[in-house]
Amino acid sequence: MKEKIIDSNKPIGKLTRVNDFLPRPEDLIMPEETIKITLLLKKSSVDFFKHKADKCHTKYQRMIRELVDRYAAQYSSVK
Repeated sequence: MKEKIIDSNKPIGKLTRVNDFLPRPEDLIMPEETIKITLLLKKSSVDFFKHKADKCHTKYQRMIRELVDRYAAQYSSVK
């Protein structure tokens, strides 16, 4: 008697079609106008963001940019 081989890559059970719900790649790109600036910060502030960025595996400049964006969004709606 041959042993039945079970292939884990094959689907098990009844299959159902799922509607395509993902956006097109073009819709994922959210272009925003950006400008370059020169900004002087305290060394301790930059060191803080560098340390936190290392822990989060991201870039410290991105963290600072996100902080400024959120601050602006919070206070731009209140006039």
